[in-house]
Amino acid sequence: MIDPKCTHCAQKPCREGVFEESRLPNFCPIKNYKTLITEVTKKYSHRDIQDFFIKAAYLEKECYQEKAAREENRIFPLRPRIRELTEFAKKIGAEKIGVAFCLGLADEASRAVTIFESHGLEVCSVICSCGSIDKTGVNIPKEAKIRNPDKFEASCNPLLQAELLNRSKTAFNVIIGLCVGHDMLFTKYSEAPVTTLIVKDRFTGHNPVITLYSRYHKDIV
Repeated sequence: MIDPKCTHCAQKPCREGVFEESRLPNFCPIKNYKTLITEVTKKYSHRDIQDFFIKAAYLEKECYQEKAAREENRIFPLRPRIRELTEFAKKIGAEKIGVAFCLGLADEASRAVTIFESHGLEVCSVICSCGSIDKTGVNIPKEAKIRNPDKFEASCNPLLQAELLNRSKTAFNVIIGLCVGHDMLFTKYSEAPVTTLIVKDRFTGHNPVITLYSRYHKDIV
């Protein structure tokens, strides 16, 4: 298998519908996986995918406002991501959604849920420390505790978060600040589709993209 490395492609010809092999890098999936692309494309016609996907496309379009600027047409963003989530919920007819959040972002989660509920959504929310299980109770060595290894320290519980929301039959679930790894486990075991509103980044105040631009972070990464 030739691994795709699309970040190394300078021109990104796929966005222009270019299929000339001379313009495609050797690692390009368009060049190497024509049959797979055809097979996967057919999946978008499946009933359980097609409607969901098309509504996501309409949502994407509605997030921009076209505005003529002299001779060129320009588009401007209209909504923050949290509003996108509420509008998408309306499009797919979702009445109940889930929020899996970190204790460290309890305030942000509360604010987000207030907005979701103001749009008529029923929200089931589950904190990371639900179950109140000491880290040693899930086979984490006490030396791995952040504070005093001999005192109770609640373990994050992404599997319970997922199972509780599974039982609540949510239409989709929203991650707010789950730890790296815990977010993956939650996503893996959630029966409903999962999206992320806030990515945890303790160092940057949950704004990880700034590290890619700031010269002050170059020696950290």
